[in-house]
Amino acid sequence: MSSKEDEIIEELRKIRQLLEPKPAPPAPPAPKGLIAEFKTFISKYKVLGMAVAFILGLYLGTLVEALVNDLIMPVIEFATPDVAWEQVVLGPFRVGHFIGSLVTFLIVAFVIFLLVKITSKWGIE
Repeated sequence: MSSKEDEIIEELRKIRQLLEPKPAPPAPPAPKGLIAEFKTFISKYKVLGMAVAFILGLYLGTLVEALVNDLIMPVIEFATPDVAWEQVVLGPFRVGHFIGSLVTFLIVAFVIFLLVKITSKWGIE
């Protein structure tokens, strides 16, 4: 064989060696005792972080709801004077209430979208 072929074969061996799966690192030993297990559970699943996120999410929802109900919906009602669109019924169906809820949902979803977009630009995840 030529030296060029030997070089190619050697490169292929290196590539094969790099592609071979590596053995998994050994699992950390299980904690001993109930308190140690509890601490591991808290840190592994980031329970405190989830609790903080949940509480902040509740208050963020309240803030967005207030924004929609107190600032945005009055503008919509001002733009459609003398229209009681929430009172529109079609037989037994409260169509107007559904439309109002749908509009509120779309506004809330859009406001949350804007908040996520702004905070991601600030580097907040």
